[in-house]
Amino acid sequence: MFAKFFKVVLESVLPRRCRKCGQILTAEGELCEKCLQELNFIYPPYCRKCGHPLNESEMRGKMLCAACLKKRRSPFRLSRSALYYDDASKNLILAFKFMDKTENARLLAAMMKVAGEDIFAAGVDLIVPVPLHYTRLVKRRYNQSALMAYELGRYTSLPVDCFSLVRHKKTRPQVEFSGAERVKNVKNAFSVDAPEKIKGKRIVLIDDVLTTGSTLRECAFALKKAGARSVDTLTVARVC
Repeated sequence: MFAKFFKVVLESVLPRRCRKCGQILTAEGELCEKCLQELNFIYPPYCRKCGHPLNESEMRGKMLCAACLKKRRSPFRLSRSALYYDDASKNLILAFKFMDKTENARLLAAMMKVAGEDIFAAGVDLIVPVPLHYTRLVKRRYNQSALMAYELGRYTSLPVDCFSLVRHKKTRPQVEFSGAERVKNVKNAFSVDAPEKIKGKRIVLIDDVLTTGSTLRECAFALKKAGARSVDTLTVARVC
């Protein structure tokens, strides 16, 4: 009873605001109705392996996109994303990543949990975030992927490992590159410090945005080399 009263008093002094536009919320949730409606969620049909959205003409056969049909080997078991990375989602993600809006982690992780439903159904032993190089971590003060991983761990009751996978090579921001240059920039940038914690585990790898997938692939290669049984990827958004 007291907790409910305290919540009412607190919200009258510090009213809850929309995570995206800052408007005072009059109903339960993290986003106002307008901002929620603006977000473009990724729904089926999508490639059953990489999660890339498919149109009606691509829905035949094994439900694989053209890229996955061509690739014979991939370090990923499944890849999923919650949102299209567009003008509607960009501000929410960038504010979290660069503007200290760390409270957004809970909302974004909730979206990821829904998007990754089939990943968790297939079996996951460990949640691992894409790491930052220590120099960038010192400058930014937090790893956005690690914050989402911890929240996702709370939602799923799965363990989170933020230390075994490391970025030992200092790389320039991927946003500065495109295509093949992104691949080259992160080549061999990751390694596993504690392979005994990774060996035999089904891992879901967490990041904010999937663009070309170069960073996630390099992380997956490092995890598989350390003996991971499987690696899935789960991001808030993807560039389509």
